Formats: sequence, C-alpha cells, structure tokens
Amino acid sequence: MRSISTVVFPVAGLGTRMLPATKVTPKELLPVYDTPLLQFAIEEALAAGAKRLVFVSHPAKSAIEAYLRPDPKLEGELEAKGKDELLEAVRACSVPEGVDVVFTMQEEQLGLGHAIHCAAPHVLDGPVGVILPDDLILGAPCMREMAEAFDPERMQSLIAAQRVPADRVSSYGIFDCDDADGTARTLAARGFVEKPAPADAPSNLAAVGRYVISPVVFDALTRTERGAGGEIQITDAIAATGSIHAFRFSGTRYDCGSKDGIVDATLAVQAARRQDTAPMAIAAE
Repeated sequence: MRSISTVVFPVAGLGTRMLPATKVTPKELLPVYDTPLLQFAIEEALAAGAKRLVFVSHPAKSAIEAYLRPDPKLEGELEAKGKDELLEAVRACSVPEGVDVVFTMQEEQLGLGHAIHCAAPHVLDGPVGVILPDDLILGAPCMREMAEAFDPERMQSLIAAQRVPADRVSSYGIFDCDDADGTARTLAARGFVEKPAPADAPSNLAAVGRYVISPVVFDALTRTERGAGGEIQITDAIAATGSIHAFRFSGTRYDCGSKDGIVDATLAVQAARRQDTAPMAIAAE
C-alpha cells in the first residue's frame, strides 16, 4: 500500500460558526457523540501510514496540545477505580510510539494556503497529506484511499471531491473539469473557480477538506498572493502547478464546522455504535 508519511492538520481557526461552544473549546475538540473531531482526523492519518503529524495551531488553542499529551494522573485514577473501558478510551487518544507530533503556530490567519505553508519546514520527504478535522468523513479512511490513488509520476495534487447542490457552489472551490457527473474515482481538472456564483460555476464538483500534495505545491505557495477573501488559497497554489486531480472518496462527509453538520454526524456515529453493540438475534425454534 502507498502511504503518506506526513499529515498536516490546519487547526488555527477560531471556529466562529460554532460560537458560543467554541469560546473556550477549540472546534476540533467538540465531540461527535463521544469522540472529539480531532481524534477521528488523527486515526484517519494513522490509517494512511503517517509517521509525522504536524498541527498548525494558534497560541490561544493550547487545549489541543493538552489533549494529545498523556495524562498519567487521570489514567492512574481510572485504573485504581477499575474503570477499564474509560482507561482504554483515554489511552486511545495518545499517538502511538514511533509517530512524531509537531506543533507550529500560525500567528496571523491568512488562509488555508498560508497555514499549510507554515508546516513546510516540518514535513518529511514525499507527498504530504492535509486533513481539515471539521470536515468529518465517516466510512473507509479517506486519506488512506487517497494515498493509494495518488500517482507521484503524473500528479502534483489530489483533492477530495464531492458533488454539491447548485445553490451551495458559492461556498466551495469548484473543479473545472469534464465528467463531473461521472463515476471515475480520479479525474483531471483544468482548474478551480473559488466560491463562484451558481451561474458562473463550471460544475458542481467541489473540493472538500482532504488534500495530497507534492513538494512542488509548497514551492508554489511561496509565490502565491492573496486571492479570494483576501487570503492565500491552497487552490491557487495547486492551480499554479498545472496539475489538478479530483478524487471521489467512498465515505460520507459531514460539515462539522456547522451546527447542523455536527448534529448529523453525531446521529450517524450513535447509530453505528448502537448497531455494533446490538445483541445477536436468536432464531425462533
């Protein structure tokens, strides 16, 4: 299996769409049923073979670092009280041995492209994965699927893609490509249109929060000026490489940067957990 050695998590955003819940709690630590969003993202990265996790954070979000640190006192208390299931859940939050955890700060929020560029000094050789934790994708691990689909000989980037309703295209980067309504797993695109008006959108195939990028994209980011919204857009840097590929993932995406999205995701996880723990039916004799 192809793997991704470095995965970057841009987690510096203030999560204003989720206020007041995010006044003191980073949006990445908001729970989906009983698991923080960030934990889903970390497990997805590990499933793709990541050996280094780079968190591009903000000084005001120290809770994320605290979440990733082991807590021997809490673990000892749980063990002493015989709360083995809770102890196992707490220990599952720790990153496995042999996986590096790196924090770097994005002091000024200048866009996703700028956040990813902040991680550049810390990435290992080869293609780099990027996971936006508030884009939760349940089902098959999306980053692992993308790692297996990424062909470094013909691709500089691979971006998770999802069809969206026509009245929602103005919230996304939209692929300019043929066969947007087709079934091919990967497809080449001519370019992006960032948050177009519905009448101007070249398709309804949207980029969502998973990327695999080659080192060439980091080079392009050094030359990328501010674009839509006055921010440095990763889509502009990718477009500058002349190699854009979309990837249709098999899981189900939930926009957990919105209140409705996190409720929908919670209901989906709750249903899955109940199904896993449901007793086996006994056949009537």
